[in-house]
Amino acid sequence: MVLRTCVDPSGRFRVGIHQPEFEVKNLRENRYLERLGKLANGTPVDNQVNFPKGNVQEPCADRIYEIANPFPFRGTTFINSAWADGHAGRPETIGIPRPSPCSLFQNFDQWHPDLTVEDKTRLLKLLPHPLCIALAQASTDPEELTLLAQQSCTLLFEKGAPTPWGIEYKTKKDGSIVPDIHDLEVFEVLINNPFLPDAYKKALVLRPGVQGTSEIVGEFKSKDKATHVFEYLRRNSYIPWGHYASNMADDAIRYRAKDLTPEDMTGLRHLYYQRVYVRVAGQLGIALPAQKKCLGTDELEALRRSILQALKSDTQPTLAFNRSLWGWNFGFGFAQSGHRLHASHQMIHQQNSMVPRKITDNKGEDYDCFSCGDLVADFITKFQCATGKNFFKAYLAAIRNNERTDGKPKGSASLIVHEDPRVILFVPKAQTSEWELSLMTKKQSSNILEADTALRASLDHAMLIAIQTLETLGAQMVTAIELSGRFDKKNTGQHLVYSFIPKLPYAPGTFSEAQLRWISGCYPEDFAQACRRAII
Repeated sequence: MVLRTCVDPSGRFRVGIHQPEFEVKNLRENRYLERLGKLANGTPVDNQVNFPKGNVQEPCADRIYEIANPFPFRGTTFINSAWADGHAGRPETIGIPRPSPCSLFQNFDQWHPDLTVEDKTRLLKLLPHPLCIALAQASTDPEELTLLAQQSCTLLFEKGAPTPWGIEYKTKKDGSIVPDIHDLEVFEVLINNPFLPDAYKKALVLRPGVQGTSEIVGEFKSKDKATHVFEYLRRNSYIPWGHYASNMADDAIRYRAKDLTPEDMTGLRHLYYQRVYVRVAGQLGIALPAQKKCLGTDELEALRRSILQALKSDTQPTLAFNRSLWGWNFGFGFAQSGHRLHASHQMIHQQNSMVPRKITDNKGEDYDCFSCGDLVADFITKFQCATGKNFFKAYLAAIRNNERTDGKPKGSASLIVHEDPRVILFVPKAQTSEWELSLMTKKQSSNILEADTALRASLDHAMLIAIQTLETLGAQMVTAIELSGRFDKKNTGQHLVYSFIPKLPYAPGTFSEAQLRWISGCYPEDFAQACRRAII
């Protein structure tokens, strides 16, 4: 049995090394020689190098490292040494410069300092639509963002008030009431721009209800009231059977990872744990604590233990929904071409749902539902059968035994960014995105039902470190996912795994990524060192 994984049963990583050397037959008949230009000193530049007379010899092309992902279904990473060598041992070179301040109005003022607000408003209205989108995305000037907001929708102001108190609504043909938005694309970009004044954010997108009719079915508020999170129900979701979204409330505005507090992360995740535990308890007939209130930490833990006890019973009912689904789209991006670059919406939020065990197919037969965590379970079973070894034990050993990918003795060899007695945050040896981070439990905990209070706190803390570290290095858009096991399968040997996958400039998904070939220009060891330097 071929196990396409970089994790060797011995607790070491396997790295393939391509050292290309080859000859290419020249099958071209004609030469098309032309002058391309000249150097500053007048020396001509031509294209003779593009039209060799004979066959082409390549004695030593760039070395490429091929590293299978620990989990085969996630593909393989290819690291180009010519790119990565420039960062080797130089973690300070790994990062994305922060965007420079951007203000169209300030440039106008340099050109014509006596322009009035009315003049600037008229100029904004003359901008082609793609430029309006670009300005809404890039501007750091609150004044022009507020004028763009007034241009994209109908705002309501009290007489003489400088900021809006609300937004005007209109009735559609079907009788539904919706905000009067004139330019939805510009509007969506604006409401995700951190530099839009908070009063506008509240009026346009943050106040409960302004996003639509989704019911608020949960709430977390810290004792000092500095943290406040709402849980929205998304009934008609792209996720079958609906999902839940935990959004920072309008009195706890967070648009950047650096603004998140440990209590914020606790609140966002608490609503996830609570919703899943309550739904599983309902399937098992377990009585819940008092209704219409957020469960305390001790109540949540007591409920979790009751669920685990019930799941051990031989008479337990079959769980109709037996897996959890969790994800986090951090950040927002929208190109002037109309391509949406990331799927966050209206400040920091996280989403969760549950996956059914089975549904019925078009022939009336049972149909097993998909969950990404099942692919982990399938693989580690194959790994055990083929090697006689526990995969996650071998994986953790490989992380600790790691050697530099380039094989050089100089430079850091550690992949670990942060760890405590329960979890480890590290850079995967094979990354599905350059700058990917992974978070994993050290002991078997295949899902959040198996995570006690201490483990949940460790996961939450490490997540905050991961997202803040990536933002510090310059990442503006990060997708985080959970790979977890089924609630009703025991002793699987599976560990909870989370991946934090940034979207980086100049790295769109192309044919390579479509074939699960992930291209990287940085050795994972150097990125891990850069992360350790960046931890807030």
